Amino acid sequence: MSQIGLFFGTTTGKTESVAEIIQKEFGGENVVTLYNIADVKYSDFDNYQYLIVGCPTWNIGELEIDWDGYFTELDNIDFSDKKVAYFGTGDAISYPDSFQDALGILENKITELGGITVGYWSTDGYDFNESKALKNGKFVGLALDEDNQPELTNDRIKAWVSQLKKEFGV
Repeated sequence: MSQIGLFFGTTTGKTESVAEIIQKEFGGENVVTLYNIADVKYSDFDNYQYLIVGCPTWNIGELEIDWDGYFTELDNIDFSDKKVAYFGTGDAISYPDSFQDALGILENKITELGGITVGYWSTDGYDFNESKALKNGKFVGLALDEDNQPELTNDRIKAWVSQLKKEFGV
């Protein structure tokens, strides 16, 4: 079994594509196992001490539909002492007042359930007004804008995965 479980929701396929790039950057499926949240059982989370959660921000500051449907189910999962990293896709130009809100919504909930957030990410290079994903001046995870900054995605993922390898200790 891999060391890291990566749980993502996707509607357009962008977040799934990013999940696959993250998996590859970590070293493949022997290190990171991908789970589409639409098909997840509670017990899937139990197999990992290290988790990555991926969710696009949908509409105006909302969770992607599959994460929205699973949100209350998170209460049934023991996140105590699990290190959890977050990434999301969003559109800072069209939605500058809710950029990456889904990250903040999920991080807040999972932290309340005992998860330990790792993988904070600088806001440098982003142009937005507000975000529920901000804590202490940083994003709670990797913020990607595939609509307006796709040319930055691969370098951002490489840097973030390098950071996570240290924070996860893998």
